Amino acid sequence: MDTIKKTQLFNASCVALVVTALAFATRGSFVEAWAAEFNLTHAQVGWIVGTAFWGFTLAMVFGGPLVDIIGLGRIISIAFFCHVAGIILTIVATGFWTLFISTLFIGIANGSVEAACNPLITSMYTEEKTRRLNRFHAWFPTGIVIGGLVVYLFNNIGLTNWRYAMAMMLIPTFIYGYMFLNKKFPQTERVVAGFSYKDMLKACVSPLFLFMAFCMLLTAATELGTNQWIAALLANVSSNPILLLVWISGIMALARQFGGTFVHNTKSTVILLCSSILAFAGALLMGYVNGAFMVFAAAGIFALGIAFFWPTMLGFVSENIPESGALGLAIMGGIGFLGGAIAQPVLGAIFDAQTAAAIPAGQAIEALKSAIEGTGEAAAWAAAQLSGGAHTLRFVSVVPAFLIICFTFLHLRKRKSN
Repeated sequence: MDTIKKTQLFNASCVALVVTALAFATRGSFVEAWAAEFNLTHAQVGWIVGTAFWGFTLAMVFGGPLVDIIGLGRIISIAFFCHVAGIILTIVATGFWTLFISTLFIGIANGSVEAACNPLITSMYTEEKTRRLNRFHAWFPTGIVIGGLVVYLFNNIGLTNWRYAMAMMLIPTFIYGYMFLNKKFPQTERVVAGFSYKDMLKACVSPLFLFMAFCMLLTAATELGTNQWIAALLANVSSNPILLLVWISGIMALARQFGGTFVHNTKSTVILLCSSILAFAGALLMGYVNGAFMVFAAAGIFALGIAFFWPTMLGFVSENIPESGALGLAIMGGIGFLGGAIAQPVLGAIFDAQTAAAIPAGQAIEALKSAIEGTGEAAAWAAAQLSGGAHTLRFVSVVPAFLIICFTFLHLRKRKSN
């Protein structure tokens, strides 16, 4: 009889998560290219990009309950086929609807990876859930680093057509498909522990779970929302703002990969509280400091703050509400990406408003936008955008500030109950 090969399944899960991250990093850089090539408005492109978040949430919400019914392996198969279909359909896209449908496929694929791999890892490593989830989720920022560098490299060697970067995603996709091929998957922890479906559903509406779900909305909005916009918010700080996202993601990857001992030996509530403090300080500093060096330093503090949010939230729920099972992890992940989706238009609106507020008196926004590079008007527009981005980051800091209160309350309640 085949045995469960934990290391191989874990490594395959990590490669699958890299594909998820590549989709997040690369497609975000295609906004202007799609608008120009297919004659789309920014609103239409926004609908296309946002579909990935909704597809992810859809897959998590429906895939979570199905994990125990059809098995982890079949959910992984759905992820693989949707990734392949979504990537190929994007490469051959001819307009809005092909891009919309392809992005939906990729969103469903990304959500299916999370829906299957999170319970897979907690089922295999029951004694070190948070540590293993942090190591697994280290590959999300790692994938963003890879994707960001690929886009940067392709642009510098003249491969400016976004289809080249998209096609590169097929390589790790086929790799993880092969790694999962013919592998035996374990039963989920909920099934092994003997918790019924009724127990799982009841656990997912418990006060503690609902509280953590609310906090997940905010932690994910802080991480995913800010990272998606950071290059635009601070575009005038560096000549290559995509490198700022690479810098943040690189620190997150290293923290998750090598912070295992710290995570394993520290209470989850302490990690979440410290993360909130660092995220608050980093976002606030990015909103006030000047110069590339100081901005990158502040971004490093912010990166350390958001690094442990996602995996530690999942680990806390799995450890403290184990009867919530795969559905609980799926709901948490789905709500996390929902938080990221909600944050996108909110941050965009704040950025627009703050930029408009920084326009010198008597100047028209449209005239500054269309100004020729090197002119005084172009310099005024760059200064307004820089001010708008800085003020937006100050607004962002309000979210982790509120999380400090939430996680202080959680820590005190858990310490009292123990």
